[in-house]
Amino acid sequence: MSGSKSSDVFSARVPSPPPEPLGDHVLGLTVHSLPPAGDAVAYAERTRYGRWKLLLLLLVCAAPVVASYFTYYVIRPEARRNYGELIQPQRPLPPLPTTTLDGRPAGPLNALKGQWLLVSVSGGACSAACEQHLYLQRQLRESMGAGKDRIDWVWLIDDHAPVPAALLPALRQATVLRVDAKALAAWLQPAPGQQLADHLYLVDPMGNWMMRFPAGLDRAGAAKAKRDLERLLRASASWDEPGRAEQH
Repeated sequence: MSGSKSSDVFSARVPSPPPEPLGDHVLGLTVHSLPPAGDAVAYAERTRYGRWKLLLLLLVCAAPVVASYFTYYVIRPEARRNYGELIQPQRPLPPLPTTTLDGRPAGPLNALKGQWLLVSVSGGACSAACEQHLYLQRQLRESMGAGKDRIDWVWLIDDHAPVPAALLPALRQATVLRVDAKALAAWLQPAPGQQLADHLYLVDPMGNWMMRFPAGLDRAGAAKAKRDLERLLRASASWDEPGRAEQH
């Protein structure tokens, strides 16, 4: 009994150990330092620069097509001093039925789009003026050098007269089609006081008749027409590519 009492007294005199501090064992926090203010500003500048660079790249890609058509379809003709007369509004190639020289169906006329088309019109008998136009069409195309593959020279025959056999070898690189005269006259038109056969006509790769060269074109006039063609080919070089001419 006395032993039990002494044990209780001893337990009462020995103090309990103090509780462990909570700081390091219950919750730990990791504190990251913030970036310096200068780094944040530099990051924002880089982001802004990247956006401007992307916008500039998009503008550069679109600029050639926009510029070429702005130059030829918005600026006044007087400021450009073209030799050929611009057609406004432009007239798209109609789906007129065509036939070959031997009378076989050749598909609609608007199937010719996709190339620059240098077009002449006459009867199949081909007068001296017709032969002059065919010669100048060939010479103009050949004078474009590597650019000639972007141009087709086209002779549209508006009657059923046979073509002279002596002329056929010179037409190997030409597109020669017969088209109804009345239907053709509803699309192409000569200058006042002139006939349809008096001019050369230019159609763009999208199929729009967009220029008419003066009547009675001679070699001196062809040199001026060549400058018009060269400017048009340069202006459209970024989006227009050789097409059917490579197959001739």
